[in-house]
Amino acid sequence: MKPKNHMNQLAQGVDSKLLEILVCPATKGPLRYDAETQELISDQAGLAYPVRDGIPIMLADEARQLEAGSDD
Repeated sequence: MKPKNHMNQLAQGVDSKLLEILVCPATKGPLRYDAETQELISDQAGLAYPVRDGIPIMLADEARQLEAGSDD
């Protein structure tokens, strides 16, 4: 099992400098990048924001609700 990427690591297709400044629009909390699902995860909000063609889609309407107790 691969370890999950964190924001300070280079994420494939997402600029690492961009990841350092992005926060969850709902909570203003930190995000972590999940390379497997190509999503930025807000653990505080329980939301996963998609990354399409290297561009994070930071819209609540586009976010996926994480399942309770999920490590996604």
